[in-house]
Amino acid sequence: MGWQCLRQCQASWTLGIVLGVVVILVAAVIVISVVALAARIAKQAKTAEGAVEVVRAQTDELGGIARINDSGVRILHSARALRKVAVGR
Repeated sequence: MGWQCLRQCQASWTLGIVLGVVVILVAAVIVISVVALAARIAKQAKTAEGAVEVVRAQTDELGGIARINDSGVRILHSARALRKVAVGR
């Protein structure tokens, strides 16, 4: 009975060690995947940041857009007022 208990204990230890190694390997794969995705996201963010700078530079040239919009709104209001006078409403 002593040898049988020794074999069962040894089998339990072996199974425990194997399961522990498997768990560690799975965790390592997950961590490596997360780090690889983080690096990829960082690269894409750097590219996007450069694109934002290009868009900013292109839209800075539209400095007078507020004045143009204001003029358009005034023209629209004048046209509506003329229509009311012409139609009588």
